[in-house]
Amino acid sequence: MIAATHWAPPNLTEPAGDQPVDDHLAARLAERWPSALNILRSLYGRTAGFDEFAARVRARLLASSATRSKELRALDAAREIAPDWFLRADRIGYVAYADRFGGTLDGVAAHLDYLGELKVTYLHLMSVLRPRQGANDGGYAVVDYGDVDRALGTRSDLASLAGQLRERGISLCLDLVLNHTAREHPWAEAARAGSQRHRDYYLMFPDRTVPDRYEATLPEVFPTMAPGNFTWDPDAEAWVWTTFNTYQWDLNYANPAVFAEMLSVMLDLANLGVDVLRLDAIAFTWKRMGTNCQNQPEAHLLAQAYRLLVSIAAPGVLLKAEAIVAPGDLVPYLGAHRRYRPECQIAYHNQLMVMLWSSLATQDARLATEALAALPPTPPTTCFVTYLRCHDDIGWAVDDSDAGRVGISGAAHRAYLAEFYRGDAPGSWSQGSPFSSNPENGDERTSGTAAALSGISAARSSSDGAALDRAIRRLLVGYSVVLGFGGIPLLYMGDELGLDNDTSYLDHPDLVDDSRWMHRPAMPWDIAERRRLPGSVEHRLFGSVRQLCETRAVQRAMAAGGDTHLHRYDDPAILAWARSHPEHGNFFGIANVADRPAVVPHAALGWAGLADPIELLHVDVTQRNGDLVIPPLSVCWYVDRADTRVLPQPLG
Repeated sequence: MIAATHWAPPNLTEPAGDQPVDDHLAARLAERWPSALNILRSLYGRTAGFDEFAARVRARLLASSATRSKELRALDAAREIAPDWFLRADRIGYVAYADRFGGTLDGVAAHLDYLGELKVTYLHLMSVLRPRQGANDGGYAVVDYGDVDRALGTRSDLASLAGQLRERGISLCLDLVLNHTAREHPWAEAARAGSQRHRDYYLMFPDRTVPDRYEATLPEVFPTMAPGNFTWDPDAEAWVWTTFNTYQWDLNYANPAVFAEMLSVMLDLANLGVDVLRLDAIAFTWKRMGTNCQNQPEAHLLAQAYRLLVSIAAPGVLLKAEAIVAPGDLVPYLGAHRRYRPECQIAYHNQLMVMLWSSLATQDARLATEALAALPPTPPTTCFVTYLRCHDDIGWAVDDSDAGRVGISGAAHRAYLAEFYRGDAPGSWSQGSPFSSNPENGDERTSGTAAALSGISAARSSSDGAALDRAIRRLLVGYSVVLGFGGIPLLYMGDELGLDNDTSYLDHPDLVDDSRWMHRPAMPWDIAERRRLPGSVEHRLFGSVRQLCETRAVQRAMAAGGDTHLHRYDDPAILAWARSHPEHGNFFGIANVADRPAVVPHAALGWAGLADPIELLHVDVTQRNGDLVIPPLSVCWYVDRADTRVLPQPLG
């Protein structure tokens, strides 16, 4: 841990005088402030000036609450009455770069009807806050947390968009880059200019002595793009901690001033109408010598403190943990410690994404079953966000012990998946590309759109109709599991249309070294119109994804919360999971990841707790010797007939 040499209060703008405290705020303060104060004391109690720091944090909560709009206060009240609002089955997410989806924030607003077609109720817009010019890690090198990227619009435009989304029942999620700022952020500028107060905001060292001691146990996140974890800055005359890129300076959360600054940012965004704050790189926020400086106990205390404090001033706002870590390290970010500690309400289910692509490549779901079954349960008041693709690469996070239980080598399987999805393995249909390969440890990650990885792109170019059918079914298998596995499912922009890789990034000097840009295309709205053209790939995919969303949205048994159990059968092609919700009933999903029929015992429906099962997706399930025969590359959704709200039509 790096301690600040002193604490100085951040520049927080607060109305003068005592702040009004209504009955609801007073009740939240009485209930939550003591717990928050205890956590702050655990983090910063030994810092000189702690009492002043705590008093200013409390004052900031009151100031933020006093300026929260009447409309947002009403939303807070409604969500406090129904705290499971984000766990409901009709929570369906969509993820897009704001500029690539709509050009500007006003452009995003102009396309909300499109999201309505997909029953979207949660919109994650990326790269909205003002980034540095030039290379900026896709917008994750922020120079001003209080301003919008000027190419997108203004703060007023953001507030207007948030209001339009609220009118449609859509929650807005924005990224809060928690671990680092851009080198050009005003704090960093002041640090380079010699301000000791601002140098203490970062992790800066006069020589390599301390950095080298840390490097002995630190992994490299981007070994080819940004080797090492420290960068010499000649202006600052110091080695600066830079985990992700030379221009991204890690913040020093051992300094309470940094904590207070970020709290102010959170409350400001909440008052603009942001519903969900995605805490980027939360796992990296606390540093400790002799460790990998990830998942430290204090990182969880930070999340717990922010959760409590935000819930006092803006109780309708959620925190989402962007913690792409080992499965055993993941659920603590949802509060699953020895005793439950409220932390983030939602977190990414990275393991599900990896296991789906693994299963489709091998036509074998046994590894997925073992890996997903080994994941500790989530607290019932929290949930995962599930996804098939995202804006980042796919890191092949195959645990060696999970692999061992199915008789394979974890290292060999990771290497195979990287080879398969770059298109080099025999029988591969993928057109992915390697990202950040590390020859020292054999780690290679993968870039590519879902269409490219599932074989749609290759089949299109070959004009092979049968191959195209299989590829479309692969993508739909993935999304059928994502939408049925529990939590909040996320559609990544363009997957619903089967967009191919975009190689135009190769012509851009700031992007050419980052293959992730191939799966970050601009939305081609002319191609999106093809979703109305019967027989086109866009029509087939969009219609099927829309039907999946419509089906899920009305089935209460598909709500988050409750328990999930993986079922094991003799046929290796079957991924089966049962969900049991104490209020909404039971759900059973069966996925056949192979391009051949697969068999499930008929008794499996009873084992899943279904008394009178009905299949929701109209899959042509037949019987053989009393067993269920699942068609190739198909997914079945079963619920009890009594729990079915609306019987949907077959997928188009």
